[in-house]
Amino acid sequence: MSFYQLYDFLRDLQKNNSKEWMDEHRKRYHEVRDWYISWLNELDVELGKADPDYVSIEGRKAINRINNNLMFHPDKPVYKDHFGAGMDLNENGKQGDFYIHLGTEESFIAGGFYKPKKKLLDSIRDAIDYNGEEYKKIINRKSFTDTFDIVDDGDSLKTAPKNYSQDHEHIQLLRQKTFAVRHDVTQREVCQEDFKQRCVDVYLEMKPFRDYLNKAVTV
Repeated sequence: MSFYQLYDFLRDLQKNNSKEWMDEHRKRYHEVRDWYISWLNELDVELGKADPDYVSIEGRKAINRINNNLMFHPDKPVYKDHFGAGMDLNENGKQGDFYIHLGTEESFIAGGFYKPKKKLLDSIRDAIDYNGEEYKKIINRKSFTDTFDIVDDGDSLKTAPKNYSQDHEHIQLLRQKTFAVRHDVTQREVCQEDFKQRCVDVYLEMKPFRDYLNKAVTV
């Protein structure tokens, strides 16, 4: 089993996105999923070696369900076009995790807080108000900008958040509702033998960014 077979399965699933097809090919699905869970367990070990503060998680708990939530999104297909997995969960849950997304349309490694709830967003803004220069140093470091794209949810405020002035020195950051980054990878790159090490390298490059945010929402 390999990532080639994982992508083959996802492509076939998207061509036949129905419960009937999945029922016929459920054994194949579980073979791919179980293999990927084992791979995530190996990555979990490597991340633990690289970072003494890493919070270990079993691959079976890290991997997301492949079913779409049709209750809230009835127009979506029955199944997702990707396997998603959240690693290194903090006490606030998956929003601040280290996320791996392997899909037919896009594959990437990401992390941070995507559209966090108001309490967490307020905490992040408080941190930026207090020491935004530290945050800017992290996201403007050359190795960081060479590795990541800032996730733009297109939903930033047009004005200043409540209790902040329009001329605040960090106003552009304070207007954001998402604080996350992503590192895009091709299917070819995922299928290379060094992909696990690449995940570790990306994790370590992202660590100061995630540490800043996680500290902001826990202090």
